[in-house]
Amino acid sequence: MSNSYELLEFLKNQNLLEGHPEFWWSSASDFEILIGAILTQNTKWTNVEKSLENLRKLDLLSFQKLIDIDLEVLILAITPSGFKNQKAVRLKQLAKNIIDEFITFENFCENVSKEWLLEQKGIGLETADAILCYACHQEFMVVDKYTQRLVKHFGFEFENYEDLQAWCEYGINENFDKISKLYGFEISLNKLYCRFHGKIIEFMKSNKL
Repeated sequence: MSNSYELLEFLKNQNLLEGHPEFWWSSASDFEILIGAILTQNTKWTNVEKSLENLRKLDLLSFQKLIDIDLEVLILAITPSGFKNQKAVRLKQLAKNIIDEFITFENFCENVSKEWLLEQKGIGLETADAILCYACHQEFMVVDKYTQRLVKHFGFEFENYEDLQAWCEYGINENFDKISKLYGFEISLNKLYCRFHGKIIEFMKSNKL
C-alpha cells in the first residue's frame, strides 16, 4: 500500500458501510451533527445519542434555545455525554458566537472557516473538521486515533494531525479520476471523505490491530 487511495480501495472491498447512512454519521440533522461533534469529545457515541434525545425532548435544538435555556437544565440534559458542566458552557457560548457572527445555521455552514472554529473554546482540529465535513458538507477529511493506528499498521507514521490529514487527502485528490470507476457512479469529494472516514472507523471497531 503506497497511498490513501489504495487504503480506500482496500476498505471499500470490505463492505463496511452496509446499512449505514449515506454520509455515514448517524444523526437526524446537520444541526444535531454540530452539537454531537462537541458532545462526543471524550465519550462514546451511544452516550451522545442519549444527550441528543434529551435535547430533542426539551426542544433545545436551535441556537437561540441553547442560549436562552437555564444552564442547569442544559447540564442535566447532556449529563450522559460526560464533562457536562464544561460542555454545557461551551455549547452555550458557541451558539451565541454563531448567532452573532453568522445569524443562521445555514449561513454558518456556508461561510464558516476552520480558522474561525479553532478560535472557539473547546474546539480542536478533529472537532473542527468533523463539523466542517459532516455538518457543513465542506471538503475536509476527519482523521483520528483510529486513522493513525490503521495507517501505522501499513507502515506510515506522522508527527501531527495536519500531516496525517494531508496524506489522506492527497492520495484521494491525486487519484480522483479513478474514484467514479471504483464506486460505479459520480461521488462528491465531501461525501467521499465522509465515507472514507466512516470506513476507517467501522474497520477499526471490528479489527484489533
